Amino acid sequence: MAITSLSALIFALPVWIICIWVAWSDMARMKIPNRAVMALVVVFLVLGLFVMPWDVFLWRLLHLVIILLVGIVMNAAGMIGAGDAKFAAATAPFIALGDLRLVMALFAANLLAAYVTHRIARHTPLRKLAPNWESWHRGWDFPMGLSLGATLAIYIGLGIPYGS
Repeated sequence: MAITSLSALIFALPVWIICIWVAWSDMARMKIPNRAVMALVVVFLVLGLFVMPWDVFLWRLLHLVIILLVGIVMNAAGMIGAGDAKFAAATAPFIALGDLRLVMALFAANLLAAYVTHRIARHTPLRKLAPNWESWHRGWDFPMGLSLGATLAIYIGLGIPYGS
């Protein structure tokens, strides 16, 4: 079951706020706060009960568990950070399995655009707007929360009905 217009509309504001928080924190400190991850899970648990049938809600919670397990393995292998793994797991219930290809394409494009933009920005005067961000000083490390958060925000936004 794809994201419905109603669920996208209801999830949008709290999800967007959390995604901005995650992106900002990851760029500033190269950390995704556990409170942000838990806030996203709470948003799904509380609002999801009202906008999804019970069986869909439970299946979506299974997405969280599966992605968390995959993320733990990827973190142990040194492929991603622990915060990235936890945040990806917290985003999983918001994504319908039927939309997985769309979300992967969004993430790939978003990751490439965010990486290039971040790398260019750190060598321009824009860096002076946030001179103490940890992500400017981390060599090859990249604040993945920027791409993960933006991907979820865009996905939710695509589900919102526009016009009549």
